[in-house]
Amino acid sequence: MVLETTRFDVLDYLKTPEERFAYIEAAFEDGDPSLIAHALGDVARSIGMSAVAKEAGVTQEALYKAPSEHGDPKLSTLIGAARALGVKLSVSLASSDEPSKAA
Repeated sequence: MVLETTRFDVLDYLKTPEERFAYIEAAFEDGDPSLIAHALGDVARSIGMSAVAKEAGVTQEALYKAPSEHGDPKLSTLIGAARALGVKLSVSLASSDEPSKAA
């Protein structure tokens, strides 16, 4: 008996700004930097790498490299890419406890 599979491409599910935002938000909630980078790369591909690179003010090469296994994007690249993807990076308090002070 042959197992039939269906092709899955996440880009098929990143058509609207709301879908793209939810995908990025889920990656950030997970907290894994490689997952976040991969999600940002997927969303950039869903929009079009050249358009995102131009809007972010980076080269396509930098944009392709950022979410890769060996990529470690600069904060400016990340902020520019987020802006180009239509999302805003923000910081929120993880808990009500004050951070411990270094001795």
